[in-house]
Amino acid sequence: MIKKASLLLCGLAIVAAAGCQPGPDSFRAEVDIFLAAYSTEFVRLYAESSEAEWASNTHIVEGDETNLKRTEAANRALAEFTGSVEVIEKAKGYLERADQLEPLQTKQLERVLYRAADNPQTVADVVNERITAEAKQTEALFGFDYKLDDQSVSTNEIDRRLTDVTDLDERLAVWEASKAVGPTLKDGLVRLVDLRNRTVQALGYDDYFQYQVSEYGMSTEEMMALNRRFIEELWSLYRELHTWARYALAERYGAEVPELLPAHWLPNRWGQDWSALVSVEGIDLAQPLADKDAEWVVRQGEDFFVSLGFDALPESFYERSSLYPLPPDADYKKNNHASAWHMDLGDDLRSLMSVEPNDRWWMTVHHELGHIFYYQAYTRPEVPPLLRRGANRGFHEAVGYQLGLASMQKAFLQGRGMIDAEAESDEIQALLKEALDQVVFMPWSAGVMTSFERDLYAGLPADQYNARWWEYVRRFQGIEPPSERGDSLCDAATKTHINNDAAQYYDYALSYVILHQLHAHVANQILGQDPRNTDYYGRTDVGDFLRSLLELGSTRDWREVMVDYAGGEISAKAMLDYYAPLMGWLEKHNEGKTYTLPLQPE
Repeated sequence: MIKKASLLLCGLAIVAAAGCQPGPDSFRAEVDIFLAAYSTEFVRLYAESSEAEWASNTHIVEGDETNLKRTEAANRALAEFTGSVEVIEKAKGYLERADQLEPLQTKQLERVLYRAADNPQTVADVVNERITAEAKQTEALFGFDYKLDDQSVSTNEIDRRLTDVTDLDERLAVWEASKAVGPTLKDGLVRLVDLRNRTVQALGYDDYFQYQVSEYGMSTEEMMALNRRFIEELWSLYRELHTWARYALAERYGAEVPELLPAHWLPNRWGQDWSALVSVEGIDLAQPLADKDAEWVVRQGEDFFVSLGFDALPESFYERSSLYPLPPDADYKKNNHASAWHMDLGDDLRSLMSVEPNDRWWMTVHHELGHIFYYQAYTRPEVPPLLRRGANRGFHEAVGYQLGLASMQKAFLQGRGMIDAEAESDEIQALLKEALDQVVFMPWSAGVMTSFERDLYAGLPADQYNARWWEYVRRFQGIEPPSERGDSLCDAATKTHINNDAAQYYDYALSYVILHQLHAHVANQILGQDPRNTDYYGRTDVGDFLRSLLELGSTRDWREVMVDYAGGEISAKAMLDYYAPLMGWLEKHNEGKTYTLPLQPE
């Protein structure tokens, strides 16, 4: 398989050499031949890798290494092709004459080199070690048997208990159970950090974090400054939310008001989402979903996009996806983290979820299908396979979050018959619930995760992992562990992305900012509705706007796309405007209370 690919590239090299120094037209034609041949082989190997990864994520059997070996082999084949010396030399050579290329050719060649840096065959032994290590880490994470009172417990059940349970002793036990996987993953993470760094350093990057950031056309320092700016812009609002939460939770648990939020008091394993602390009367989906099944929730999500004018999903989506929780008697496990998959960069679209008929999964379904319809939009001949991606990595999440946000707004839910048409709700409580999700997420994503992973790949010693992790959690989130967490533990590794979506979490921070800019544009410029209470359903003009954005893929610079589709450069202003009424309410509500976060982030 690899020999065939190598011969193909060698043949292209001979064709190129025959022309010596071709003129601009023949040079561009030669590049087209190279890109076509590369793309054909890349798509084939990418699809094989996707199938292997899919199996490793959806059918995890303890002690069975079948999927592990298949995943290693498929990823190794892809790595050997994309990182081959021939590919690197050809792409570099063509880019030396970039002034003679078409913009799409340049973008594709840059993408070829970017992928090569992740798997350069100049250090083939390191790449192979990394592939094996990553496959083992995935199995260790998603095959872990969480225990509570010596009984196996699912992550869905852990999340449910952290949302519902009010007994602090029980909450502590549940929270500690959620962190039990950390020590199992620590040695593997240490090894992966080293292997990832050594891989990309072979093509001149300082470390793996810088490599991932470079896809935005930014340096590490620029990305850190951008995320820092997001935190600073939103800090006054976060500080009010933090103060509100300290007092509200102390009342809930009958305890003294803490200076920092105890981690096990919060309804999320990492304190990244506090929205479960608030229920909004009139916008409770428990009753309308009580007699529905999980498939109905997914079909409703699809119906939303079809109402906007998007094509229906192929039936293969439902046949090939893994959408629902495994039965209790299943003899295997699966990854419980929701995700969307573009298996072959073509028509094979899949989603991995564990949908249940509740409000969390209602929103998650709309979010994940946002990714799926994004894939479908840019899968067209005008977008080369190498550029079938979001305008930047954050755009994909932004669109998912945008549609998830729209699916939970009162006007939309009333229009869908999910809540009573005459139902009244408290606008401030609705905004508070949203802010406890979206605003609370920003110090976590732009602060904790981004800062920790920057340090991780810059050489943070393994015996400082937990100490540095909790230093950032305290600084950015104002959260502290229920007791001392020593460095034999590895609480950072309990977060999926640290292991298998490394050094990219700032994508989510950017996406929250972008989503508010896009949503504000749709609400103000297309719908003429309050951004806090929109109804996208059935609006094909909204669908036309979204489709024109999504179908671009990554054929244009993301900064230009921001100006054209979001009204300006990336900024948290639209997010601040969205929550302006809540800010005023919080300031009054918190009068006389003690603030424990500084006026400005440290």
